[in-house]
Amino acid sequence: MENKALPYLLLLPTAVFLCLFFLYPFSLVAWQAFVGDNGFTLEHFRSMTDHWKFSISFWNTMLLAVAVVPIQLILSIVMASMVNAMRKGRDIVLYIWTIPLGISDLAAGIIWLAIFEQSGFLNSMLQSIGVADKPQNFLTYDNLWTIFLAIALAEIWRATAIMFVILVAGMGLIPKEYNEAAEVFGASRWQRLWRITLPLLRPSLQTALILRVILAFEVFAVVAALGGTSFPVLMGETYNYQFALQDGHVAAALALVILAVSIAFTLVIIRVLRVPKEAQI
Repeated sequence: MENKALPYLLLLPTAVFLCLFFLYPFSLVAWQAFVGDNGFTLEHFRSMTDHWKFSISFWNTMLLAVAVVPIQLILSIVMASMVNAMRKGRDIVLYIWTIPLGISDLAAGIIWLAIFEQSGFLNSMLQSIGVADKPQNFLTYDNLWTIFLAIALAEIWRATAIMFVILVAGMGLIPKEYNEAAEVFGASRWQRLWRITLPLLRPSLQTALILRVILAFEVFAVVAALGGTSFPVLMGETYNYQFALQDGHVAAALALVILAVSIAFTLVIIRVLRVPKEAQI
């Protein structure tokens, strides 16, 4: 009897944690989003979609995720492959490449603001090499694509390490005999990566992509530092409704939209990168 109850006892702390810090807050958000003075209502969602900034913030968020995440995936695979192949200096390189993990979103935004602002490093460099006669203001409403580029670069620099660490750990679990056997039979480095490493890395790729995509839809501080109100995103509008406009109902509706989009993309990633049982190590 005790043996049968042991697994449930071991899972109990996790279940309690999820109930207290996920299910209970989620139920409060859902209540705020769907309940008004007269009971159940969709009015909060109508107010959200009717606002002119909603569609702009939605597509800005999607565009940023679509532009940033694939680049981060490619970079993290290349970086993890390089680290995995190293014989000496592996720990130093691993430490240097994971430094951005210790920097907060807002701090990363401020660092890149110091590069792109009118008195920043980029203007100083352009003037020193004679490309520009005077400082340029890159981060203005007239230069939305420059703002987008600055945000994308900041996100790539800041968050690639998240995927990189997961993929390094995943590559470390792949038996070296597979690659050694393929090398004996004349497989090139690209063939070994494409036909051995990546298929066996699917569980780690799933985890890295799901985590990164969810965080991409929740981007806020970097955008606030570099774009302000010129480049609205979903999380920024959620913050604006909650604290500036004091409308928790619409903020809750926006939070549910972000959750729904995250779940949808998570299901797609799980479907595309599903691991057949016979292929599991």
